[in-house]
Amino acid sequence: MPSHQPRPLSRRALLLRAAATAASALPACRKKPAAPPPTPPPWFLTPLAPPPDWSSLDPFQESLTRDAFTQLLDSTLTATPGSWFTHIQITDSAALIRRASRDAASPPYTLRFAASSSSPLPKPDSRFWRKASELPPLSNPAKPLADLRIAIDPGHIGGPWARMEERWYRMGDASPVQEGNLTLATARALRPILESMGARVDFVRSSNDPLTPLRPPDLLEAARLSLQQDGTAITDRSVRRESERLFYRTAEIRERGSRVNAILKPDLVLCLHFNADSWGGDPVNPRFSTANHLHVLAHGCLLPGELTLDDQRLESLKRIIQGIPETELDLCRAVARRMAEATSLPAYHYPGNSARPVADNPFVWIRNLLANRVYECPVVFLEPYVMNNADVFARIQAGDYENTREVAGITRPSIFREYAAGTAAGLVDYFRAARPSI
Repeated sequence: MPSHQPRPLSRRALLLRAAATAASALPACRKKPAAPPPTPPPWFLTPLAPPPDWSSLDPFQESLTRDAFTQLLDSTLTATPGSWFTHIQITDSAALIRRASRDAASPPYTLRFAASSSSPLPKPDSRFWRKASELPPLSNPAKPLADLRIAIDPGHIGGPWARMEERWYRMGDASPVQEGNLTLATARALRPILESMGARVDFVRSSNDPLTPLRPPDLLEAARLSLQQDGTAITDRSVRRESERLFYRTAEIRERGSRVNAILKPDLVLCLHFNADSWGGDPVNPRFSTANHLHVLAHGCLLPGELTLDDQRLESLKRIIQGIPETELDLCRAVARRMAEATSLPAYHYPGNSARPVADNPFVWIRNLLANRVYECPVVFLEPYVMNNADVFARIQAGDYENTREVAGITRPSIFREYAAGTAAGLVDYFRAARPSI
């Protein structure tokens, strides 16, 4: 690892970059311009996304054969097989990838294929994460995670931001339920388990403070442009709400991605979440849901409109070319199996086409989320429990505790330790089977 860390951008620099990026996503609109409007940039971008740097694929030339690459495009990258045809042209020796969706004349990026599956692959140091086969041989059965670098990302922010995130509700005089607080409590229960088995563990966030220095007032112009792009009516309320969403859903997650990719450089990321069902629109007078379930997400399943966005196309292809999907799916399968055993929850089923099921495990789905797309390493994205289910609520109110206790008529461990134990057991299963041993 390098001996120095990248210097974080100042708040002013981030503001300038966000404003420039948001402005680049749409053509300028003026009434009776005094001069010809500026030529819009050639990209279509997700709000706050940086312009795509296609040279970042250069270290991964000749990583995949033609057949392996096209198989991944259909099985993992896209929601609809073949929907990549308008953006990627396949020849015998290379993939010609559209770099700028607005500019059909822009030359494509050429990704050369490996001659055969036995061809030498790029060195592992072209990526920061290591496959299980690249870890030192396992010498101590009691330390199956020895030398493994794990980053735990407790989902959302919580604390004073939980209401804005719409991850907050309260029943009567009970303590409020805040997802960001729940995921942080789970992370704190999980860390010592992983470390006891030899892993080096870092938190992506360790408090209820946002990592991004941006705040909603800084993102008002970006919010207006985002609403204009979507064709949404622009009002003071809609702009304010969109600026909040850009803050906690976009700026915060991109900042976490920068921390993972440039500073922590783990072998895998565990994104911890709790699910939720509708509580009736009023978080102060909510209603309980009868639903309670579990699923685990791997990245992929881009919808046609998402594939048109140049940043999403690049970010997703970079994951494919690094060989992330195979490792990620195997990790998700292993963790999902153990989480199902630990929680006894049924599998969640996605409606619509925004997610794709994995055929051999009903708990694992493939979905395109910013929080598993911008991390350039395998990600296990967990969504157990419905936090406004009455049973889950009782367990949350019971807090964390050692051993077992009767809660809602059932003797069991704390919900945080149950979550942590299932996750850790899945990692142990995977690395015991996949890494070399002496």
